[in-house]
Amino acid sequence: MLNIVLFGPPGAGKGTQSQKLIEYYNLTHISTGDLFRKHLGEGTALGQQARTYMDAGQLVPDRLVIDMVDEKLDEDHQSKGIIFDGFPRTIAQAQALDELLEKRKMPITGMIALDVPDEELVQRIRERGKTSGRVDDQDEAKIATRLEVYRSETLPVANYYQKQGKYVAINGVGKIEEIFQKIMHEINQLQTYR
Repeated sequence: MLNIVLFGPPGAGKGTQSQKLIEYYNLTHISTGDLFRKHLGEGTALGQQARTYMDAGQLVPDRLVIDMVDEKLDEDHQSKGIIFDGFPRTIAQAQALDELLEKRKMPITGMIALDVPDEELVQRIRERGKTSGRVDDQDEAKIATRLEVYRSETLPVANYYQKQGKYVAINGVGKIEEIFQKIMHEINQLQTYR
C-alpha cells in the first residue's frame, strides 16, 4: 500500500499535485482542508471548533484534526493507498498519524516535500485568492501569519520523517507536469527501498 504525505507551505502546489497523484496511483485523498470544509459545511461540533482557529489564520489544534482524520480512515477505501495533503502539520500530529496507521498495518511510505521560495508562495496565494474567493488568501497579514506558523510549527515535521528515512524534497517551482514527473520518480524510489 502506498501512503504518501504531500508536504509544503501554503501555496506550494500540494492540491494540484495531489489530484494528479490520486488519479495516477488510485489513492484516497485525505486533506485536512477538505475535512474542515466538510465539518464546517455540515455544522458538526468539530467544524464549529475548527472555525474559530481558521478564521484567525491559526492552526486547528491537533486533537481536532486527529479526530477528523481518524474518522476518515475508518471509511471503506477501495484504493491502493492514501495521500495525506496538508497533514500532518505538527510533530504531535505525525506521531498520532503513525499510531493510527500502525493499528491498521499501513505505515507511511514517504513524505514528498514541495520546496518553493516565499516570494513565489505569496504570489501564488494571492492569485488563488482572486479565483477561489477565499478571504484568507487575499489578506496580506493572514498570508504572513500562515507562512510564519508553517515555519515555526509545521516545518519541524520534515525532520520527523527525515529521521525515519522517509523524506524527499522536490523543487516545487516549474511546470506542473515537470514537478509531477519528479514526484513520481521519487515515489518509485521510495517503493523500491521499502
